[in-house]
Amino acid sequence: MGLQRLSGLLRCALLVPTVLLSTALLTACSGSGTSDPGYRLDHDYPARAHDSRVQQLILHYTDENEPNSLAILTGPRVSSHYLLPVPSPRGERRVYRLVDESRRAWHAGASRWRGQSGLNATSIGIEIVNDGPELDAATLSRRLADKDAEPPRWAPYPDAQVETLIALLRDVVERHDIAPENILGHADIAPERKIDPGPAFPWQRLHEAGIGAWPDADKVAHYRRRFAERPPDLATLQAALAEWGYALAPSGRLDERTRAVLRAFQMHFRPADYRGLPDVESAARLWALLATYRPVALERLDTPTRMNDVNP
Repeated sequence: MGLQRLSGLLRCALLVPTVLLSTALLTACSGSGTSDPGYRLDHDYPARAHDSRVQQLILHYTDENEPNSLAILTGPRVSSHYLLPVPSPRGERRVYRLVDESRRAWHAGASRWRGQSGLNATSIGIEIVNDGPELDAATLSRRLADKDAEPPRWAPYPDAQVETLIALLRDVVERHDIAPENILGHADIAPERKIDPGPAFPWQRLHEAGIGAWPDADKVAHYRRRFAERPPDLATLQAALAEWGYALAPSGRLDERTRAVLRAFQMHFRPADYRGLPDVESAARLWALLATYRPVALERLDTPTRMNDVNP
C-alpha cells in the first residue's frame, strides 16, 4: 500500500469512534482517492513488435564525494538513474537507484550522438563517485588547451567499484539491448562542455568484460602501417569522427570544436595522449572501430583505405 493512501486511511480513522470502524467505513474512506476510469484495461493480447526506448548508456563521474553526490543528484536540477559510491571497506557493493529506468533523468544536458540530440530522453545515466582531475576547473581548462603541458593526474577507479559497475552495466545492457558503440561517456556526447568519465576510466576493461566498444588490436596495427605512409587529411578525419557518432562537420580546420571532439575520442579510446591533436595512432584506432562496428560508414569515407583493406 502506498504511503499516501495509508496516511489517508489513518486520517479517516481519527474522524470516527473506534466502534464505527467497520469494513464498509474503511472501504468508503480508502475509496475516496480512486475512481472508475471509464474503461477496462485488457492485458490478454501483448504485442511482440516493440523494443526499449533506451538507446544509449551514458557514464559520468561526480567530481564529488558520496554525500555531496547524493545531495546534488536528489535535488531539483540534475539527476541520474544510478549512482555508484566507492565500495565500503566491509565489501558492500551498494548501488543507489535514484530514478526509475522508465523515467527520464536529467543527466546528459545539451547533448548529441549520431545525429540525435537531447539524449536525456533516450538514455540511461550512471554517475560514479570519483574525484576526477586533481586540478581546479580553471587550471584544468588551461592545461588541456596547452598541447605542450604536462597531463593532469586523475583519480583512479577502485577495482571493487569497477566490478560493481560491470555487474550493473551487464544488467542494464541486457535489459535494453544497447549496442556496444552506444555505451558512452559524457564527454562523447558533449565534448565542448564535459570531460567525464576521464582518461582514467577503464573502457578497455569494460570491453574485455563484454561491455562497450574497443578497437581490435590487429586492425589498429593494419591501419597504423597504412597511415604511416599516407595519413588521412584533417577533413577526412573529421568525417570519420562524425561517422563514429560525434557532432562534427568536416571543415579541414583544427578549430576548438575539432580539438574537443578529438580529446573526447582519445580519452575514450587512446588515453595515453588526449591533447586533442590529430595523429596516426588516433586515426588508426578510429578506422579500426569503424571497420568493426560501422563497416557501411567506413565505405562512405573518401580515403585511400577501402573496405577490402579492413582485414590485413
